[in-house]
Amino acid sequence: MSGSDGFRLGIDVGGTFTDFTLIDDGGGEGRHFKVPSTPADPAAAIGRGMLAMFADLALDPSNCRQLSHGTTVATNMVIERRGGRTGLLTTKGFRDILEIGRQDRPHLYDIHARKPPPLVPRHLRFEIAERIDADGAVLTPLDEAEVAAAARRLGEAGVEAVAIGFLHAYRFPEHERRARDIVAELLPGVPISTSSEVLPEYREYERFSTTAMNAYLSPRMGGYLDRFRRRVAEAGVPVPPSTSHSNGGLMSPAVAARYPVRACLSGPSAGVIGACRLAAAAGFQDLITFDVGGTSTDVSLIVDGRPGFTADRAVAGYPIRCPMVDVQVIGAGGGSIAWLDDAGALHVGPRSAAAEPGPAAYGRGGDGATITDANVVLHALNPVALLDGRMAISEDAARAALSRRVAEPLGLAVEAAAVGILRIAVANMARAIRAISTEQGHEVENFVLAAYGGAGPLHAARVAEEVGIDTILVPPSPGTLCARGALLADISSDFVSTEVAMLDETSWRGLLERHQALRAGAEDWLTSEGIAPGERRFRVVVEARYLGQNHEIQVASGLDGLADFARAFHRAHRATHQYDLAAAEIELVNLRLTASGLLARPVRPMDLPQGAVADAVDGERRIYLDGGAGWSMVPVLRRERLPAARPFEGPCVVEEATSTTLVPAGLGGRVDGYGNIILTREGKGDD
Repeated sequence: MSGSDGFRLGIDVGGTFTDFTLIDDGGGEGRHFKVPSTPADPAAAIGRGMLAMFADLALDPSNCRQLSHGTTVATNMVIERRGGRTGLLTTKGFRDILEIGRQDRPHLYDIHARKPPPLVPRHLRFEIAERIDADGAVLTPLDEAEVAAAARRLGEAGVEAVAIGFLHAYRFPEHERRARDIVAELLPGVPISTSSEVLPEYREYERFSTTAMNAYLSPRMGGYLDRFRRRVAEAGVPVPPSTSHSNGGLMSPAVAARYPVRACLSGPSAGVIGACRLAAAAGFQDLITFDVGGTSTDVSLIVDGRPGFTADRAVAGYPIRCPMVDVQVIGAGGGSIAWLDDAGALHVGPRSAAAEPGPAAYGRGGDGATITDANVVLHALNPVALLDGRMAISEDAARAALSRRVAEPLGLAVEAAAVGILRIAVANMARAIRAISTEQGHEVENFVLAAYGGAGPLHAARVAEEVGIDTILVPPSPGTLCARGALLADISSDFVSTEVAMLDETSWRGLLERHQALRAGAEDWLTSEGIAPGERRFRVVVEARYLGQNHEIQVASGLDGLADFARAFHRAHRATHQYDLAAAEIELVNLRLTASGLLARPVRPMDLPQGAVADAVDGERRIYLDGGAGWSMVPVLRRERLPAARPFEGPCVVEEATSTTLVPAGLGGRVDGYGNIILTREGKGDD
């Protein structure tokens, strides 16, 4: 890669590693890099990794044309309760709504189940005399003196952020806006989140919870983004960095700082978008993404080339509502720790060794028996070094941890303990895949498993066999796909309008008028982001329900006409719930519009070797194979030397800088024109 070429840089900040993907705009050449994450200051790993990458590749950072990044920083703040001290102003009578919540009980028969404490403690929640009804009539004027008094008390309490949530502000935000102005004058520099800006939708509990989450994240996320921007500037990169949105698009720095709640699925959503784009280029439209990192496994369903989306999610037990890629997350990653319960049963996760100290094999003081340690003991992972030799591995430390924590208490050989850990991990991963596929009515055998993340390709074959998938796609440099996904996404934002009304000619005209207003706002936003008119795209979704139902379903709509929409709603209801009520009345609820500005470049074919598979062999390694085979010598293949379209068979191991792909007996593989490894089960082929 020439130092004079323009390039684009994608970054993914994970719990264990921070990943970098650099794409040359001239020829589409890619470079990939990983450094250990720095949980105390995630921006430090970003700065260190950029400087090292630029130096290794002799690049001039001023030639960077785009810098996009995904991050788990927001999610980790909530999980670890490291957000800012937050206060809440709300309508009189609604002080305790964050604790009351809904009557949903996810653990109905668990008498010990506990909800997480509210993000805003009760003594920092203040009721304000004000009331606007659902039709906009002012029943009680805003008591500005009460707002000022509450702001002063919050200031005395040392709050770092303030959330404001008033009843019916999703349609009539006047009182919230005035309260915001008063608080801003009395508490200068304190970030303020209003529900009418964060989530202008009805259902006050979800709206207030999402707004409180946004406020809770604002101080720390704002500080992280400031340090991130400073590190980028210090590295000599001239472009402002963008952040992956949970909806799969990108946000500008200003939007990310103002609405950090939209970054709760930042990293995983970028990976899904990257997998979706690469699989589509390879000719696959239906796939299940399988992203295994250091702390978690993230899975998502792609149908007809489009990822699923959801508006409702819980993060560490706190409900948030905003459009996001539908990703299911479980605590099963390379750093997940194996442990024994009081009855001596073996479990794996969700507790993780994380980046510090990490698995025992990393030699940094970790002594838990992790999934990574099990793979090192069995030699599925290189027992000497990872990251192309840059990271030393201690097999002795891994064996000692497994022996002390699992093998000796259970009276097993260390190899048997390692196999048991992996079987439990694979079962947990397979359960997550079934939850988004077969349990939702999809025939899993019709899908391709797209495996990425540092540990996804290592476990993909076992998981695919467990769930009944016959084809696996492993993209180039799978360990950094989330970083690359940030370069394959477009800038986007979501706009919403709520008005509950029966579907008829009058409400349909009102819906069209609201669409025009949302479209105008979206056009203004795209203009502010510098997106040319020809690069703008819009997607409309109407959320509706049958009269009497409590929750709505989404219907992608071109707003062509009332009758066409009604038919589309009935079809969507049948697809979701396996029935429809053609004679029932339909109630409109939310109108959503997603505006996108096209930034992503097309996926290009790669310049691949044309020799024989034998040219890729880099020796042999003794590996413990499950299924009774025990210790066996298998070839080790270097991925960058694998030729295009030449078949190879398992058992073998494919190694590269960012990941390891384990190919057991019964699977065959080839590399396609885009550099993807396509693995298929014997007898299945490509037909």
